[in-house]
Amino acid sequence: MKQTRYLIYLSLLVTMALVLSLIERTIPVPFMTPGAKLGLANLVTVLALYSVPKKRDIAMIIIARLFLTSIFGGSISGLIYGSMGALLSFLIMIWIKETLKDKVSIIGVSAAGAVFHNIGQVIVSMCIVQNIGVVLYLPFLSIAGIVTGVFVGIAANYIITYIYRLPMLKEAIEDCKVV
Repeated sequence: MKQTRYLIYLSLLVTMALVLSLIERTIPVPFMTPGAKLGLANLVTVLALYSVPKKRDIAMIIIARLFLTSIFGGSISGLIYGSMGALLSFLIMIWIKETLKDKVSIIGVSAAGAVFHNIGQVIVSMCIVQNIGVVLYLPFLSIAGIVTGVFVGIAANYIITYIYRLPMLKEAIEDCKVV
């Protein structure tokens, strides 16, 4: 029964990420640099990072969100850009969370993830257009990433306290932890 609750929780995280991603596509962001987004779906990634014990399960949430978002309203190019950004973001967030856990809060982890998401997308863009000049766009994307990453981190910090209070979920997560 606890395994079922855990799977339901993972499914809810995927669903929330998909819905946030689709909602984010409808929000015009005129004050930011072109191509920059709010990163609402990354809220779910940060929540999963702090509430799901297995990194493999977090990666599956990200992969499912990327493919479902692509199916429900995206494109192949969006999938390519999003995949590289999500991969780099996920790896840096895990590294920061594990190595600097006493020095960096959930807000810092989120902001770093947002910046590295942009770096991943710029790397893909450099490969596609075969021009290193795309890197000049990175400072503007980084500023937007820091701002949105802090916003997502604050929201995640607030939400995660309520996730930890769910008794049935807490039991299911405890049973699924890697020893």
